[in-house]
Amino acid sequence: MTVVDTFEEIQEKIEDWFSRIGKGRYSRVLKMARKPTRDEYVKVVGITALGIVIIGTIGFIIYYIMVILTKVP
Repeated sequence: MTVVDTFEEIQEKIEDWFSRIGKGRYSRVLKMARKPTRDEYVKVVGITALGIVIIGTIGFIIYYIMVILTKVP
């Protein structure tokens, strides 16, 4: 078996796997999926940014408390 034959087999496996995506358990999700509207996208981005800010603030508060308690510069 040559290197070319090996890569052809690998490519066939990958193509077979991708061809089954639309026919298997994910087909219903893929058929229902659609591009979000601008309003939906802006809301998702805003909520994500708010979550990042909240988590960052909590992390900073924990860090600040640790610095105060251990008096490490």
